[in-house]
Amino acid sequence: MTLTPGARRILEVASDLFYERGIHAVGVDTIAAESGVTKRTLYDRFGSKDELVAAYLRARDERWRERVTAAVEAETDPRRRALAPFAVLEDWAADRGCAFVNAFAELDDPGHPGRAVVTGEKEWLRALFAAELTAAGADDVADLALHLLVLHEGALVAHAVAGQPAALRVARDAARGLVERAAAR
Repeated sequence: MTLTPGARRILEVASDLFYERGIHAVGVDTIAAESGVTKRTLYDRFGSKDELVAAYLRARDERWRERVTAAVEAETDPRRRALAPFAVLEDWAADRGCAFVNAFAELDDPGHPGRAVVTGEKEWLRALFAAELTAAGADDVADLALHLLVLHEGALVAHAVAGQPAALRVARDAARGLVERAAAR
């Protein structure tokens, strides 16, 4: 979707607010005021807060996929390519952790348009792990891809929720061990 400059400004402001404060904690009045637009303009551009939340998540998903894809493509070794999503975690993870996990916790309506974005991001990451593991010659690719997804997501949660910054390194090291064993068979 092509956004007008005003819509981009609304999305940028909403994205910062949603990530820093939480989706339910931020109302459209605040977003409009901090964007320098009227609520009517916000609704004209996005239709509803739910659609603005989905747009926020889609934009974040796009940036995440670009970052992961670039990290994968920068590697030539198939095993390192499979581990590339772990390599970008430290730069990506902030104090509030994964925006997708945070949003999922707040969006209790299964029909919310943001839920599909969150689910899609996790499915994409699992599929990426599977594709790269297949290229690396790993056995039991589906099972191993799920293991890597669990390590990846667990590291993000442990980092943000449990205040364990080492979780990112620990998960990366554990993933490396799993990949090396599976690809060596």
